[in-house]
Amino acid sequence: MLLPALDESLASMGRSITADNFASLLDETMRRVLHMAFKQAAADEGTVWLVEESTKTLAAAYNTGPNAEKLVGRFKQPLSAGLISMVFASEQPFIENEIFKNPEQDKSLDSMLQLQTYAMIATPLYFLNACRGVISCVQLAVPGSTAPLPRGFHESDEAAVRHCAATLGRLIDYRVLRAALGLE
Repeated sequence: MLLPALDESLASMGRSITADNFASLLDETMRRVLHMAFKQAAADEGTVWLVEESTKTLAAAYNTGPNAEKLVGRFKQPLSAGLISMVFASEQPFIENEIFKNPEQDKSLDSMLQLQTYAMIATPLYFLNACRGVISCVQLAVPGSTAPLPRGFHESDEAAVRHCAATLGRLIDYRVLRAALGLE
């Protein structure tokens, strides 16, 4: 039958999408969906994390912030630590303000970038019939700064990011399906 073969082909294509090639998959519409959701949530930046089974990590595949070059393709969050990994494992969205007070937050990335994550939204990213990563966005503070603290996130901000993840997942499905059928 054609359906099992197509399913296996799509699953294989899903596994082939990695942090290294994810940005090349994104078209202008997909990028705009991400950027608009992060802007609507009043986030300083957002990241798409993709699971890497071979290294048991979530790898930063796309980021909208000024430190994207330091992060994308370079930073990997162990699946055994941190809140991003918890969201991936539980497949449940997460929102928290004053996240720096949460002992479950892995501060490795904050330390590397010399920033403090003040608030975070994270939601699972599904495409090709599986949870393949997480979309997160953050509000940041500079340690020792006298600047006002971020406002924090609201439930409506989380809803915008969840909608973004669902939309992006469907756009990826569409793009990959078109490629599998030889239409791209």
